[in-house]
Amino acid sequence: MVSTNDMRPGQSIIVDSQIFNILEYQHVKPGKGKAFVKTKLKNITSGGVVDKTFRADEEIEQAYIDKQKFQFLYRDGDEFIFMNMESYNQISLTDELISDSIELLKANQEVTISMYNETPIDISLPTTINLNVTKSEPAVKGDSVNSNTKEVTCETGLTLQVPMFVNENDTIKIDTKTKNYVTRV
Repeated sequence: MVSTNDMRPGQSIIVDSQIFNILEYQHVKPGKGKAFVKTKLKNITSGGVVDKTFRADEEIEQAYIDKQKFQFLYRDGDEFIFMNMESYNQISLTDELISDSIELLKANQEVTISMYNETPIDISLPTTINLNVTKSEPAVKGDSVNSNTKEVTCETGLTLQVPMFVNENDTIKIDTKTKNYVTRV
C-alpha cells in the first residue's frame, strides 16, 4: 500500500481491481477543508485515461510491474510467440494485446513486455525500427506537382507515405509511436 501523498507520475496503482499508470499528479490544499490529490490515470489494459481525485493520506494499492526483454520469434495464426532473453522461456500473446504493434513486428526483434503477477499486460516496441520496402511505385519525374510523397508497403505489411526517392528494396526507419517515415537507412 502507498499513501496518496507519496504517489508520483510513472507509478502503477490498482483502483477498482484495474491497473492504472499515473500520468499527472497534483496535491491540492484549499484554504478551507481537507487536502486532496488530483490525478490523471491511464488504464493499462484498455488505454483509457480518467481523472480521479483521492483524499490526502488515503492508502492505495501499488501494482508492481515487471518489465522484461523478449524477442519476437514467429506468428502462429492469431498468436505471437516471444522468447524471454534471459531465461529462454517462451510465451504466446494474442493479437488483442498487441493489436497496435502487429504491423511493426518482425522476426528476431527485441521488445519489452510488461508483466503483472507473471501475466503479460502490455508490449513496448523500440522507438524506431528498420523495415525493408517490398512494394513501391516508381517515382515519375515532374509528378511532385500534386504530392511529394508516395505510398509503399513494407516487409511486415505496413503501408505508409514516404518521400518520392524511396524505392523497392530500400531499408527505411519508422517511428513506432506514429508509424511515420523517419529516414532512409
